[in-house]
Amino acid sequence: MGFIMPKQYTAKTTYIEDDIFESVVDGQKLIMDTGSPEKRGQSPMELLLSAVSGCASVDVVEIIKKKRKDVTHFTVEVSAERRDEPFPKIYTDIQLNFILTSKDATEKDLQSAVELSMTKYCSVSGMLGASANVTYSSKVISV
Repeated sequence: MGFIMPKQYTAKTTYIEDDIFESVVDGQKLIMDTGSPEKRGQSPMELLLSAVSGCASVDVVEIIKKKRKDVTHFTVEVSAERRDEPFPKIYTDIQLNFILTSKDATEKDLQSAVELSMTKYCSVSGMLGASANVTYSSKVISV
């Protein structure tokens, strides 16, 4: 068996103006805003919350669909707490609330999909879980 090389990633972040930075990964751009009055983008720490909810969303929806269940609507609400001192001001607690609207999915379907995502598949929650208390809940709304 041959040795498999790990996938390499690169990013480039450039200062645009006060409080505004542009980051590019594989040609995809996003604006980070660290405190401008017009709030033109998410801060780096806010991006982490989008990353964990996005990562988990992809997993959960894919798992639900593989179970041949309807996904009428799906949302993940995230709340988090950061410490004030000492630096770095990391997240200490992150709570994700998964809400699925479906014609036929059960609470058990969603709970098992969320559990798989949060404990096995979602790399972002795995990384954040090394320094923060990451918890989650789920709810199915039947239509």
